Amino acid sequence: MDKVSASAASAVADIPDGASLAVGGFGLSGVPDTLIGALHAQGAERLRVVSNNCGTDGHGLGVLLESGRIARVTGSYVGENKEFARQYLAGELEVELVPQGTLAERLRAGGVGIPAFFTPAGVGTQVADGGLPWRHHPDGTVRTASPAKEIRTFHGSDYVLEEAVTTDFALVRAWRGDRHGNLVFRQAAANFNPLAAMAGRVTVAEVEELCEPGEIDANTVHVPGVFVQRVVALTPAQAAARTIEKRTVRA
Repeated sequence: MDKVSASAASAVADIPDGASLAVGGFGLSGVPDTLIGALHAQGAERLRVVSNNCGTDGHGLGVLLESGRIARVTGSYVGENKEFARQYLAGELEVELVPQGTLAERLRAGGVGIPAFFTPAGVGTQVADGGLPWRHHPDGTVRTASPAKEIRTFHGSDYVLEEAVTTDFALVRAWRGDRHGNLVFRQAAANFNPLAAMAGRVTVAEVEELCEPGEIDANTVHVPGVFVQRVVALTPAQAAARTIEKRTVRA
């Protein structure tokens, strides 16, 4: 039952080339930076990432992106990252853009065993009708476009069929976690980390505070240990590290 790994490096050592990853974080909040850094050092390539966003230049998933380790991204927000835009427009990166709420539900559905669901989000747009550029040719023309999706009418309104997401691995960051893998998240970090944790077949969680079993009130657990296979305890310095996406100060 003790799921604590000796180090971040050992926790991600078996992630192979071409693996799919669900990665938690919302902007730069709750990003599993230590695990991402360990994966970067490990050297896996051609990764297929599912995450709300792909970090910023030099931070979060941007570290893997800049080194050419990511082949495909499924996400909902791709701003704040010039290298992401360059790779996408140059045809080096495949990108599937998904409405944010739909992405959240696709991850959640994958975690609870629901293969697909109907949603009104995207009906009447290229999200449903197809044609969103997934990959470009180097000259900027579209190489691969999104396919059309099934539309069905319920109670007089149209809905689009969206498939659930499950991934080979998931990397998440939690505020507190115990040796059995029960996790608690704080504030903005709770937006996508719990969903990513549920969607991974092998979920690795870095935790700011490692607790003994029973120390976390069961009523406060956001993700139960059944979804988590490995836990990495952060050092105080790693736990305290924060990256500010846009620093704003008074004049």
